[in-house]
Amino acid sequence: MVMATALAACGGGGGGSESDDPEATGPKAPGTIPELTDEPITLSFIWFEWPPAQALEDFANSEYAKERPNVTIEVNTVPNANWHDAMFTQFAARQTDFDIAILDSQHIGEAVTNGNILDLTDFVDENIEVDAYDPYLLAAYGQYPQAETGQRDEDASLYGLPLLGDTWTMIYRKDLIGDEPPQTWDEMIDAAAQCQEENPGVSGLAFHQSNGSDAAAVTYNTVNGVYGGNLWNAGDRQIEGIINDDAGQKAMDVLVNEMKPLTAPGSGNWFIDEVNAAVGQGKACIAFQWIAASGGLLDPEQSTLGETRDEILDKLGFATLPSQETDLVPLGGMGMHISAYAADENQAEALNFMRWFEQADVQKKWAAAGGVPARTDALESPEFLDAAPFNQVYADSVSRMRDMWNVPVYAQLIDIENTNVNAALNGAKDPKQALDDIAAEQQEVLDSGSGGGL
Repeated sequence: MVMATALAACGGGGGGSESDDPEATGPKAPGTIPELTDEPITLSFIWFEWPPAQALEDFANSEYAKERPNVTIEVNTVPNANWHDAMFTQFAARQTDFDIAILDSQHIGEAVTNGNILDLTDFVDENIEVDAYDPYLLAAYGQYPQAETGQRDEDASLYGLPLLGDTWTMIYRKDLIGDEPPQTWDEMIDAAAQCQEENPGVSGLAFHQSNGSDAAAVTYNTVNGVYGGNLWNAGDRQIEGIINDDAGQKAMDVLVNEMKPLTAPGSGNWFIDEVNAAVGQGKACIAFQWIAASGGLLDPEQSTLGETRDEILDKLGFATLPSQETDLVPLGGMGMHISAYAADENQAEALNFMRWFEQADVQKKWAAAGGVPARTDALESPEFLDAAPFNQVYADSVSRMRDMWNVPVYAQLIDIENTNVNAALNGAKDPKQALDDIAAEQQEVLDSGSGGGL
């Protein structure tokens, strides 16, 4: 396991930028993949601990080996809360023991402005069918700068390619609330409250509340979006007065005063595993979960809802998120990015892996193996849509996605929001005060001059 404080003993090739200029953009990958080695080589990824990480390692070692039998794929993982620091501590030392960093979409700005990852624009132009993707997904997982989240700018550079798409699905107990899922957020809250009242020991809702990673912030941002709020004005770099306007305050009130009372005692630090456990143990009427993290819910060994997958699906339904004032859903997923400090031969292999991985037939195989592809033809394929009951939810949600702030100081902004939302959910801070504090503290970060360009 790669620890957050570890520094690599290898790497340092590939002509990585040694500049301390905060606007440095790192070296450019060539349009043509350099000659690959025939010697045994290990291609190393870094990600966080969750089922897709093992799925990627197994899939790549099975399928990529058919093309490159001398290559071993290793997907090294760290706890989710340590994920950012595990990568950027090594980036700061300009040595990495990984070749491919799997970055959250919001990490890209920090990595680009510090020169940590390769500019893949020429490589993409020569090797990737960009028209095969929804422009939003190419922008979200690779483009920088992003003047407006999710808008593809063909003049902007690309620093990554999609690895895993994702968004939230609403999971609901068909046997407790009925076959038809709630259509609005207000209806969902009412259904959860009624279900909780009618089923002692079962909580109306289960959702992410933890102060770790981006858990509590994504939950607030999702509610903010469906009630018509905005996180900021990107063009004016304005947060204060936007996130905490009337719509933002309404969203915080709904989250803390209407949704939180429907959750289980002690759920104030729940994240992915705890929500899955509540659903699998039959302790939640309605839950929200990342689609890529939902596969275990269908495993009878991890569930008390049935002895077979079909028995579980008699009780569980999966639907797109309800709408309210808008129909926005959170963008999840991650892209692949090549370390500027990887050895030359590893950078070449990483480029070849990306070219291979983004092909239509490979994307469909990845979908069948449990991945969430980004190519439109793979998203619409039977290999994906028939693989799991929540995959159609993802396909239906792509056009509704909204991301956060794609700026170099994302890590500071998310920490401010997580801390305050978690405090409001746990009763440690008044909800309105928490939101006003988020707005003021985030604005101060942007105004400090450390925010980098958009």
